[in-house]
Amino acid sequence: MRWLRSRLRSPLLLACAALLVAACGSREVRPVAPVEIDPTPAPLPAPPPVRVGLALGGGAAKGFAHIGVIKMLEANVIDVDVVAGTSAGSVVGAMYASGMDAFALQEHAVALDEASIRDVRLFSGGLLQGQKLQDYVNQQVGNRPIERLGKPFAAVATRLDTGERTVFVRGNTGQAVRASSAVPGVFEPARIGGHSYVDGGVSSPVPVDAARQLGADVVIAVDISTQASGTTPADMLGIVNQSIAIMGQRLGAEERGRADVLIRPEVNDIGPADFSQRARAIAQGERAALAALPQVRAAIARVQEQRAAALAPPPRDPEPVACERSWLQALNPLRTSCP
Repeated sequence: MRWLRSRLRSPLLLACAALLVAACGSREVRPVAPVEIDPTPAPLPAPPPVRVGLALGGGAAKGFAHIGVIKMLEANVIDVDVVAGTSAGSVVGAMYASGMDAFALQEHAVALDEASIRDVRLFSGGLLQGQKLQDYVNQQVGNRPIERLGKPFAAVATRLDTGERTVFVRGNTGQAVRASSAVPGVFEPARIGGHSYVDGGVSSPVPVDAARQLGADVVIAVDISTQASGTTPADMLGIVNQSIAIMGQRLGAEERGRADVLIRPEVNDIGPADFSQRARAIAQGERAALAALPQVRAAIARVQEQRAAALAPPPRDPEPVACERSWLQALNPLRTSCP
């Protein structure tokens, strides 16, 4: 008994005894309330809409196929935001950009009288002057300049003295189309701002890059150029048209490759001046566009997915959860964190 009393007088043992008594009488440690997390993620900002561009290539009377392509795109609710055209593509493109839908374009195509766009003028650098074509286009677009059309529009021509591609995005619409359609040897060069311009097909047969410059995210290119078929054209216009097409095949291959979707209507056997085949050309445009619809939708969806991924917030770092430790855990030198 005396030994026990002497031991209890030891300061260390007294401290341990006090701690044990305190532990027995202390409150039970209550668990920390769980952190509530809202399972509903914050809404992401909507990505900007995908701008679709239409690049309409040159091909004289084959250009009626562009109307068929536009008809099929409209029928499947694929909105075109910007339009670029070369040669015949600039004629259809200007009228489409002015606000005409595909059926209005078809009505004008059916009613088109060749005499309304053909003005013979010998010994002037070409068989045709091109003034009638300019007046016809301006009449169809309500005499509005390019910058006041319903959609952004570009007409592509070639500067005769340098061979450089020129993109007209403002000014006289009919005059720009006239320059873009001035087939060398057929139309006399168009004079604009002190320079002479010839057909855009010489430098940009299918104006994919011009459509990009207008802000298109997805470019649908329509190539109606003549493919060398092993036969020799019978008339001068056919010879000139096929010569330009042969030059343009290699020249424009790289630019066509930059399109997201390339549509090629089967119009190779339609002559450059064969306006009697306009209905068939339109039908071939519809058929080719219908076959390309899955590619068009996939290209648009791809851009939408890329933009949605770019707007998604990065994953957050895990946050530490605060907790309480009992006095027994505090006494354990090997435990440095909460369980």
